[in-house]
Amino acid sequence: MLIRREKPEEFSQIYDLVKVAFQTAKVADGKEQDFVNQLRGSGNYIPELALIAEENGKLIGHIMLTKTCIVSSSTRFETLLLAPVSVVLEYRNRGIGSGLIKESFRLAKAMGYTSVMLVGDPAYYHRFGFKGAFNFGIKSRYNIPDEYVMACELVPGALSGISGTADF
Repeated sequence: MLIRREKPEEFSQIYDLVKVAFQTAKVADGKEQDFVNQLRGSGNYIPELALIAEENGKLIGHIMLTKTCIVSSSTRFETLLLAPVSVVLEYRNRGIGSGLIKESFRLAKAMGYTSVMLVGDPAYYHRFGFKGAFNFGIKSRYNIPDEYVMACELVPGALSGISGTADF
């Protein structure tokens, strides 16, 4: 398996990959593939942190980390949003999602980013160091139950003293 940066000419394939992957996901709203395009079109897109997993020339997984912020009355702290991570059904449970997450974290840290947030399944994401964002005093601006809004420090202590509302 090869993990590499996505290419613009693959965007339609990635759209289909994300759509099909989320049709068999435990939790999905059916719009994840459109969310990927929306994130790419935003000023928060980081091409270096939009990765695909490929095996024998076939796209089998995808992940994006984009910029977001934690906002309080007096500060604005830049962090990353992991959304979404997708793996084609027949390639799940082979470490592909884990590989994408670990490589995206390695690259993000090398680029100077210190933390990542997401909305997802705690049973899956705790293994990567995610904790409930409420432990850091961070909540979502939407009505998402606290246990699904999570944060991970890429650099120990990065979220120390940071609190507020995540801009997602």
